[in-house]
Amino acid sequence: MTEFFTTPDGLRLAYNDTGHGHPLLCLAGLSRNMDDFAPVVAHFASRARVLRLDSRGRGRSDRDPDFHNYSVLQEARDVVALLDHLGLEKVSILGTSRGGLIAMSLAMVNPERLHGVIFNDIGPVVDPAGLADIMGYLGYKPSYSSFEDAADRLPEAMAPRFSNVPRATWQAFAEALWFETPQGLDIRYDPALRRAVLEQAAEGALPEIWPLFEALAPFPVALIRGENSNILTRETAEEMRRRKPDLIFAEVPDRGHVPFLDEPESRAVISAYLESVT
Repeated sequence: MTEFFTTPDGLRLAYNDTGHGHPLLCLAGLSRNMDDFAPVVAHFASRARVLRLDSRGRGRSDRDPDFHNYSVLQEARDVVALLDHLGLEKVSILGTSRGGLIAMSLAMVNPERLHGVIFNDIGPVVDPAGLADIMGYLGYKPSYSSFEDAADRLPEAMAPRFSNVPRATWQAFAEALWFETPQGLDIRYDPALRRAVLEQAAEGALPEIWPLFEALAPFPVALIRGENSNILTRETAEEMRRRKPDLIFAEVPDRGHVPFLDEPESRAVISAYLESVT
């Protein structure tokens, strides 16, 4: 069941709290929401307390009247507000894309709130080619007329980075990201998110944030990489492994940015991480 809490600046944010055991907070990508983590609930709620958050402006959470607040640092503060609301001292974070950047920010600013981090296809260097691909659709309605239409056409649209994906997975992908209207599918996030990203990008190239990753040195850390990712290069993943030799790692074949977390390789990484912290 979706629940809500109010941030210190007055926004009502949605979250879900399912399962029992080690607290695992799932943070979604830039324009996505908690529904991406349905496979994690299905596979791990019997051994972890799976928490899922819709960041401000996404999913069921309130949109921010000031788009400047769509920032990694503000969203990290929202995570701390959620933990305070739940009375949780620490959590592990499963961060997909932007969610992983939020986790690294917390490692630097609020390390006392972390048990550790699982990164889903993100690291301290974001490939500009992948960011350009994201900007090609961020803030725009898709061209699909229905969820069924999207499930039919996504395999071609997402090729060649994604292959051998069941139709049911594409259907779930579409239902998580968009909603149906009589005019076709529409986005489930604030389109002003595009303005925030463009304005932040105008301030200069994305910095390499290796110091934030190195702040995780005392913590257990895991990494899932899509074999065909255009956000997390193989070189960056290998450098992460070099700098943290105990990193739990797997590469998911036939997947780009980002793996769906239902793949055997993804489940194996999450399982190994939970074993390391419980």
